[in-house]
Amino acid sequence: MVKTIGSSSRNSVSGGMKILELRDLMETNSASRELRDKRRILLIGSCLTYEHPEIVEKYVEGRVALKVCLEREHFNMACLKLASIVARVPIEEIVVLTVDGSPHCIQLHFMMDEVEKVTGKTLNVKHVVVYRGKEVEVDRSRVKKARYLSKLPGDLDDNTSIRCQ
Repeated sequence: MVKTIGSSSRNSVSGGMKILELRDLMETNSASRELRDKRRILLIGSCLTYEHPEIVEKYVEGRVALKVCLEREHFNMACLKLASIVARVPIEEIVVLTVDGSPHCIQLHFMMDEVEKVTGKTLNVKHVVVYRGKEVEVDRSRVKKARYLSKLPGDLDDNTSIRCQ
């Protein structure tokens, strides 16, 4: 079972299940001891802790798991917070794990490019989305193309439908 800590904690602890503590990005000290010790971040769209805790659990080990919802927090606030962390701690890896198709979660992926621009650092970022209950790693160049719509080829027409099942 995944347990979140912070103001949006909703999960209860039940007997015998493994508990993972997921911190709220906005409530985490930018140079916390855990960040300095692990130097690896798992940035999670908050809803995944409830929708797919089994997938989140696969990525948590050895990383500081930070959850955030860009439906609740503004992109600029979350981006500055992450940039503040990157400026203070030599982060070795960031895994961004979100649900696929969310107009809010996709911004977490876009945020990595912005953090690099703000800090002047090149980050080791892995982009992963959950689609139909399975993890799909997304190449960094695809994330960049999704942010810059003029870079996308016209391979989808108006009748193309992507179904979430």
